[in-house]
Amino acid sequence: MTQPHSPTLFGIDRLLADPVLRRPLAGRRLALLAHPASVTRDLTHSLDALAACPQLGLTAAFGPQHGLRGDKQDNMVESPDFLDPRLGIPVFSLYGEVRRPTAAMMDSFDVLLVDLQDLGCRIYTFITTLRYVLEAAAEHGKSVWLLDRPNPAGRPVEGLSLREGWESFVGAGAMPMRHGLTMGELGRWFIASLGLNVDYRVVEMQGWQPDAAPGHGWPLSERIWINPSPNAPNLWMARAYAGTVMLEGTTLSEGRGTTRPLELFGAPDLDARAVLTEMHSLTSGSATHWLAGCKLRECWFEPTFHKHAGRLNHGLQIHCEGPCYDHAAFKPWRIQALAFKAIRRLFPDYPLWRDFAYEYEHDRLAIDLINGSPLLREWVDDPSSRVDDLEQAAGIDERAWLEETREFMLY
Repeated sequence: MTQPHSPTLFGIDRLLADPVLRRPLAGRRLALLAHPASVTRDLTHSLDALAACPQLGLTAAFGPQHGLRGDKQDNMVESPDFLDPRLGIPVFSLYGEVRRPTAAMMDSFDVLLVDLQDLGCRIYTFITTLRYVLEAAAEHGKSVWLLDRPNPAGRPVEGLSLREGWESFVGAGAMPMRHGLTMGELGRWFIASLGLNVDYRVVEMQGWQPDAAPGHGWPLSERIWINPSPNAPNLWMARAYAGTVMLEGTTLSEGRGTTRPLELFGAPDLDARAVLTEMHSLTSGSATHWLAGCKLRECWFEPTFHKHAGRLNHGLQIHCEGPCYDHAAFKPWRIQALAFKAIRRLFPDYPLWRDFAYEYEHDRLAIDLINGSPLLREWVDDPSSRVDDLEQAAGIDERAWLEETREFMLY
């Protein structure tokens, strides 16, 4: 007889439900680092749920990019510090005047509870904020409890690793674009790789099955999706994001200003049908697996804001759901890299790379910051480079990362 599957409990749910887990927090000043998707199983925001727990004393809260409760739309749109009107505690912004917590902020608590929903992608800034608060905790002798949540992109690993010297707010460390870890596991890796001496504890999930269909990382039938950032509206976006995020460094629209951001791409002057044909041509040899596990559909869209707003864009949508989806085969980073290569082959002079300030960096191209080195851009722009060249380079990095991180996995 098949045993019934117990409900998936996230770290916040277990902490609230188990007085034994909470016991070490009694009498200590607590702070919470959270965002709009930091909710319990019944959709109560974690700040409110913790504040209602009589054994716990909240003295501060922190918000990452996009804010603790709010929805700042775009990059480099900052959130201010404020006083929570109901709880009367300070809420410090780690995406305002500072990115790293100051000494005064660190003085406001003894234990920092971190409850952030990640997307499983190196560029997502919540993991950089995790690194920064771990470093600050080590410096100031504070404890960090990570209330773990699923990696909705699951365990697959993909992409070139960030190269030394390319660390930034969108590049927290030498990991591939799609890292395959939970936030709790990433914290363990940060501590080891940075040599930090910090009191760190992961409140692990219960019942999480990262390989189980149909969610393959996200417990699809059990938990409601809440946007962790304004343009992360669903699981399909989370799956595609390790590839489509690279569009932020290009002149192509990534679908911001539409209802399917970061699931599609295009431009008013793009021949998307020709691009798709060229993508298939490029992978007709040994790289046919680059386009496996999903369906690319020709589409037209008109963004209401952001790039090419109010203009009809010709593009492609990446469908990574339904009967066409194969979780193990889907390679979003390779798909997007292939699209760039196809555009460059078809239209050698196309102004593909966007030259603008990106996450407060002014001297390096956004596409290079996003990829953690110039290697991807150079591969796209080199007429002599082949698909197999990038496959070999990425494969080396992916295998090394899987080997390096095996000891930090908790599930």
